[in-house]
Amino acid sequence: MTVLRKNLIDGEWLGEAGSRNINPSNTNDVVGEYASAGPEEAKQAIAAAKAAFPGWSRSGPLARHAVLKKTSDEIMARKDEIGRSLAREEGKTLAEGVGETIRAAQIFDFFAGETLRLSGEMVPSVRPGVGVEMTREGVGVVGIITPWNFPIAIPAWKIAPALAYGNTIVFKPAELVPESAWTIVDILHRAGLPKGVLNLVMGKGSVVGQAMLDSPDVNAISFTGSVGTGKRVAAASVEHMRKFQLEMGGKNPLVVLDDADLAVAVDCAVNGAYFSTGQRCTASSRLIVTEGIHDRFIDAMKERLDKLVIGDALDAKTQIGPVVDQTQLKQDEDYIAIGRQEGAELAFGGERLERETPGFYLRPALFTGATNAMRISREEIFGPVANVIRVKDYDEALTVANDTPFGLTSGICTTSLKHATHFKRNSEAGMVMVNLPTAGVDFHVPFGGRKGSSYGPREQGRYAMEFYTTVKTAYTFAG
Repeated sequence: MTVLRKNLIDGEWLGEAGSRNINPSNTNDVVGEYASAGPEEAKQAIAAAKAAFPGWSRSGPLARHAVLKKTSDEIMARKDEIGRSLAREEGKTLAEGVGETIRAAQIFDFFAGETLRLSGEMVPSVRPGVGVEMTREGVGVVGIITPWNFPIAIPAWKIAPALAYGNTIVFKPAELVPESAWTIVDILHRAGLPKGVLNLVMGKGSVVGQAMLDSPDVNAISFTGSVGTGKRVAAASVEHMRKFQLEMGGKNPLVVLDDADLAVAVDCAVNGAYFSTGQRCTASSRLIVTEGIHDRFIDAMKERLDKLVIGDALDAKTQIGPVVDQTQLKQDEDYIAIGRQEGAELAFGGERLERETPGFYLRPALFTGATNAMRISREEIFGPVANVIRVKDYDEALTVANDTPFGLTSGICTTSLKHATHFKRNSEAGMVMVNLPTAGVDFHVPFGGRKGSSYGPREQGRYAMEFYTTVKTAYTFAG
């Protein structure tokens, strides 16, 4: 019998069935049934968070530490179970699902520690007898809207700092991956959060998300998703003068120079472009390769792609799982058709695959002969599709790499310290990788980009404090 997962509003599990979660590796497999909140439930959640804020924001650091540490410990203890469930509902491989779950546990552990490291400043005033204190306080009710591609890590890196710094939360996860979201909320709830501090409202973005945007009682919104929706979040937030933080698209370059170690370059390209089925905002979708290594790189890429095992995410042998759903699969196929129409050569893959169970399987696609003006080089595809752009030298490679409306991450494969150093300084991206895949970041350092990729303070690490707190300056005259 399928279990109904309900929304958590003001400490109570509420709601009736509204949607089914389908396994993309086997569309006959129903992961679960989930309540779907409407505008009224969203308003109730916001009101509950507002009412809970005074108490939680003034709670002691040990109380917050205990909740976050218990959450970290339980996630880590259940990493195999939760990771398997994540792979089942999202389609990333079992190893990736467990790895993402471990990362979520590490994030909660890090911010549990941050509750005990909260600090301020005390300085003398320019006026005799006056003392000045600068402290940080929670901003209030935080709306959290997360995407489907990292269903436990992204909620973790938003929820953990929000709670650590004394905020209350209304959390709307992506409709495609409600199980991971429900699991993390259930663990936090049982870890001892007071009622109303964390509220889960699953449902449609056009309904629940809009109610959050429209409410003057939501003091800040942290959003990860599409560029179009991000712009709507920004416009609505300006109207209410609330803080907002946006993580949106990427069209990330990986530069491969003539002096690169070919094996390292291929490893970086395959991992960055195709792992997690290419469904990462940090994926290397533009492979910018200089003339001297171009042909050898293409041959090595095709050889490596031909050996990849594409199959059921829960099969331990699988290296590339299915696309998340039919809509995303069609988008990938549409872009593959666009690339061919634009004149790029489909050098490998791009076709649907049949497996033992019905699912959204697509062979990773590699285009050659692409230019940076093509749509497949300008627009985020968000699937296992990458294109190679041939360039003359490092200078042209850097120019092409920076010629994009996005600026999330970038990479370079080279054995030249000179070129690596110059690229790190001159790449117009928020994160830069040298001889590493563009996808794959640490949990304790800032995450974020430039240009059309990101807006607002960075996420993760101690930099998260900039978004989830506000600064207060207090003056005291001792007499």
